[in-house]
Amino acid sequence: MLIATAGALSPNRVAELVERWLGSAQRVTVMTVIEVPHPFLDTLETPIWRPLDHNPPSDDQPDVALQYVEERGRKRTEALVAALEVRGVPVDTIFREGDDPASEIVMVADQIEADLIVMGATRPIFADWGSVSIRVMQESRRPLLLIPGAARSSDPDEVEGAVSETAG
Repeated sequence: MLIATAGALSPNRVAELVERWLGSAQRVTVMTVIEVPHPFLDTLETPIWRPLDHNPPSDDQPDVALQYVEERGRKRTEALVAALEVRGVPVDTIFREGDDPASEIVMVADQIEADLIVMGATRPIFADWGSVSIRVMQESRRPLLLIPGAARSSDPDEVEGAVSETAG
């Protein structure tokens, strides 16, 4: 099972679903796709070196873009990974750099031979045929399960409850 998230999925809802569906015996892969702001990171990565400096910049310094992807990926997936691990579900994580999340999700699903792709539907998908969820559905030949985001309501009490559930 591949769970693709941008950090908006309710960790507990997804973990409960996975636990019911798989139990705790099968391994789950959680992934996210990070768009890297290369022009900004390139300015951070360009050290100023003067010939009189004793330590010129070396090529073995960590890649700032890879660090960025790793940090943002962990941040987006940590609550979901923790919710799965609490339930005893073994988890692998994959963080991909890219500006086309749908293609990356389909590629990873194929690479790991996922029997199911789980994603969130955080906006009305049929109103927006360009959504990531719709594109994954169109481009992949694997089963896809969409988990709706928190219900939207005009009642402030219901909205507050939905927000706290999502944050939990």
